[in-house]
Amino acid sequence: MTQRDQQSYGILAEQLAEVGIDVEGVKARLKATEIETPSWGYSDSGTRFGRFLQPAAASTIEEKLRDAAHVHKLTGIAPRVGVHVLWDFPSGTADVASVKDYATSLGVQIGSINPNVFQDQCYKYGSICGHEADVRKKAVDHILDSIEVGKAVGSDLLSLWFADGTNYPGQADFRRRKHWMEESLATSYAAMPPSMTMLVEYKFFEPGFYHTDLGDWGMSYVTCKQLGPQAKVLVDLGHHPQGTNIEHIVAFLLDEGMLGGFHFNNRKYADDDLTVGSMNPYEFFLILNELMAAEADPSIDCPVAYGVDQSHNEKPKIEAMVQTIMTIQTALAKALIVDRKVLREAQNAGDIVAAENTLVAAFSTDVGPLVRKVREEMGLPLDPLAAHRASGYAGKAAAERGVRKGQGGLG
Repeated sequence: MTQRDQQSYGILAEQLAEVGIDVEGVKARLKATEIETPSWGYSDSGTRFGRFLQPAAASTIEEKLRDAAHVHKLTGIAPRVGVHVLWDFPSGTADVASVKDYATSLGVQIGSINPNVFQDQCYKYGSICGHEADVRKKAVDHILDSIEVGKAVGSDLLSLWFADGTNYPGQADFRRRKHWMEESLATSYAAMPPSMTMLVEYKFFEPGFYHTDLGDWGMSYVTCKQLGPQAKVLVDLGHHPQGTNIEHIVAFLLDEGMLGGFHFNNRKYADDDLTVGSMNPYEFFLILNELMAAEADPSIDCPVAYGVDQSHNEKPKIEAMVQTIMTIQTALAKALIVDRKVLREAQNAGDIVAAENTLVAAFSTDVGPLVRKVREEMGLPLDPLAAHRASGYAGKAAAERGVRKGQGGLG
């Protein structure tokens, strides 16, 4: 750190200590952060209208793991890599042992296991909720295979997202589809080892525009409660109607002990999968504020798995990932320095302005010196993005890989 940065950090640390905030505790929490990056975030992706190719995009699971390990080396807080079974293990369990060993050799580990029950043509009318019994069986069989993959690589997270839904009134019976979903998930749940958690994601709309079978957090909550204690809700920032108070949903699920995972991204209109903080950084801060408030509450026992789920169609893959990790770390630092004593006093006194300003003060604080101090103490680049650009990694990857259409993503 520069002398000026050291001085700025010293002033900030002194100010925080004066209001009773444990600066060393904040730094320790920042160092302990673990954010999963998705294998598919390093591969070519696109929209319904086409795939956008990049010369340095990863195609094989080995390339994706190398990119993820590079991001972890730069940031120090991205040690896990989420995988999509069909994209990353095309030969099924035959690939598992070598992939696990390769990840370990790079200094990362396989994170959440994501089955794919939305890509094949047979899932046009649904997977576990579809009216065709053989299709439902195929979907469940794939989930069961994915559980075996998870066991083999030592993953404790099974992450489920379903594109199941309909486009027209009368197309299908809502309740019958609900029952089929419950049966399918119960079979999958029963196959999990005791150490594994099933994360059940929901989505307001798309690709079904009339209804989706898991359309909001309440549906996911009820489904998980019926399954048992190893099933938790997975919240994705982009999977809500416009204007939804996501921090309220997060707080509610935390209090119920039912928030199992959170997918970081950002959106302007729908499930845009933009980089974190690119549209509404204050909303993101408010969500992290609820997560950190729950961590500080001894009555809450609800560990949350943090993961990135973004589609970097235009930004360079690795740069976008590093940018997001840095943004998360900065927002997390701001959430950790909220003066909760003053906030509670203002809330108890009914002082709305003081309560709001307490949050605004934390959000407005320049925590850059604090974050850079943490990186320095961890032996990391003070500016991970600049370090990546200076490393020549992207140019080398582009030269080796070129533009090609490979496995591993939507589009």
